Amino acid sequence: MSQEQLSTLAALPFYAAGRYPKSDCLRWCRENEIVEFSSREFFDRVRDLSFGLRVLDVEAEDRVAIISEPRPDWLTTDFAVLANGAVSVPIYPTLPSSQVAYILADSGAKVVVVSDEEQAAKVRSVWSELPQLKALIVMESREIDRAGEGDRHEVSFDNLLDRGHQRLITGDGLARQYKEDALAIKPDQLATIIYTSGTTGDPKGVMLTHGNVTSNILAAKTVVTLDDSDEALSFLPLSHAFERTVVMLYFYSGVTVTFAESLDTIGRDLQRVRPTVMTGVPRVFEKLHARIFSTVAEAPLVRQKMFHWALHVGRRCSQSKLANRPVPVSVRAQMAIADKVVLSKVRARLGGRLRWVVSGSAPLAVDVAEFLFSIGVPVLEGYGLTETAPVLTVNPEGRQKLGTVGPPLPHVTLRIATDGEILARGPNIMKGYYGNTRATDEVIRDGWLHTGDIGKLDADGYLTITDRKKEIIVTANGKNIAPNPIEAALKKSPFVAEAMLVGDRRPYVVALLVPDLDVLTARFGNDSDSQMSSGDFTYSKHFLEQPDIESLFADIVERVNANLASYEQVKRWRLLPAVFSISTGELTPTLKLRRRIVVERWSSLISELYEVSK
Repeated sequence: MSQEQLSTLAALPFYAAGRYPKSDCLRWCRENEIVEFSSREFFDRVRDLSFGLRVLDVEAEDRVAIISEPRPDWLTTDFAVLANGAVSVPIYPTLPSSQVAYILADSGAKVVVVSDEEQAAKVRSVWSELPQLKALIVMESREIDRAGEGDRHEVSFDNLLDRGHQRLITGDGLARQYKEDALAIKPDQLATIIYTSGTTGDPKGVMLTHGNVTSNILAAKTVVTLDDSDEALSFLPLSHAFERTVVMLYFYSGVTVTFAESLDTIGRDLQRVRPTVMTGVPRVFEKLHARIFSTVAEAPLVRQKMFHWALHVGRRCSQSKLANRPVPVSVRAQMAIADKVVLSKVRARLGGRLRWVVSGSAPLAVDVAEFLFSIGVPVLEGYGLTETAPVLTVNPEGRQKLGTVGPPLPHVTLRIATDGEILARGPNIMKGYYGNTRATDEVIRDGWLHTGDIGKLDADGYLTITDRKKEIIVTANGKNIAPNPIEAALKKSPFVAEAMLVGDRRPYVVALLVPDLDVLTARFGNDSDSQMSSGDFTYSKHFLEQPDIESLFADIVERVNANLASYEQVKRWRLLPAVFSISTGELTPTLKLRRRIVVERWSSLISELYEVSK
């Protein structure tokens, strides 16, 4: 099977196992070990689970939901479903049971595969509302195999693998028939329904065909270099189209994929795995940038000066390379010293072997991108949507333009509408929203997908995203304000973890600021009254009202305002006593702001910001 013949995701396990036989095809970081699967072992598990799902009467076009953190069994399930011609429905494990119920009901899922008992409990709590759901499969569980009410069934993952394997070995010619059936799947068949994270309302089910996703994989392969000597660390949710397609691209390229144990262990797992390639979202790289600068600020003055000198040299070197100019001889000489003494040690915190990182899902601040280039870690920023399977553009290796998200992938066409909205057309555009023709017709018109993003194309075809169409603030005076660039400017300070502007139909713009816990306490000491619960930090009011802290943030806002038009300037602001988080609903599982939820949660504080001063 040649690369050009890969037209469905169902064919990918056969392709990868045959072309890249490896002892460490897939790995998973655990507390005291790294669990490894060979190409053969992984393929066999996919095949056995495919037969296990058939034991549960999963047929072509049936929906199978997956609720799990990133791990090898997530991929095993996904490929097993796809090889059967069924449709996978990924669900974020961070969602509450009510949203899980909505997606299971809307998609008509027949079977749901969950990671552990916590996720199983969510499903059991709403199972009575889901008459179409027939089976619950639990990855981390004792070997359960029990009947529930009516014809419902619960079974452990390992048990289902065993049952599938038994069916395979007792049926003459089933292995050959399995391969024939999988390779007979057509590119236009529905592969997955991915529910958007719902920043503005109920999630919609994005229908992607096999051809949608494989066209994206093939196109991305022409832009980035990947081969079977590469190793990738994966930690973003596989429930999101971005990381899921990237991991499939890794498989297609023979890359060894290692899943981090969790978001909290990325630092440790980077040291263990020492990846050569990695994907992330801006929030990850912004936090890395802030932590490094915070650490340097606490170092002796000599070390601070050495760091900033080395970073300056690295910036001069990277600027020449980005502009396709020779690096001056004097800079090359300094760079050799700067890299040996400082920059190599900074890269070591990321494992020391990264050839590049990809940033997607939201705009990356230019200063953070410049920092990564300066330390010797090129960043390839891209852009896309779930509805585009997901990549539309990416900065190609060696031809990056900072501040842009790159040119369109091959076979993708972009144009800018008269109101600045980005329109897209290509083989990766979704089939539509499941069961929602009206919503589909609203975004796909005359063959063009209306992205809802505002942007511009330069003379070389590189795209710059300026804002979200629906997030544009229109003040009471009729002034249009793009909040994202101003929020990004505020977050350039290492003391600001999150920033959100408010001002739609209001007389002026105000800002809600979330302080960075580690950086703030390093400067001003610990907040003895603060609390941490499940990663959601809460500050005491007394701590945030210290004059020195208020003065610090006032200076941050003032510096940003100095570069803004008067109507754009932040007139008032408040420090929030708690972080934005997924559990409170203020962040999507991909760490994007849910502005409506933030406004609802902090409505009283916002009202105070608009009270007339007495």
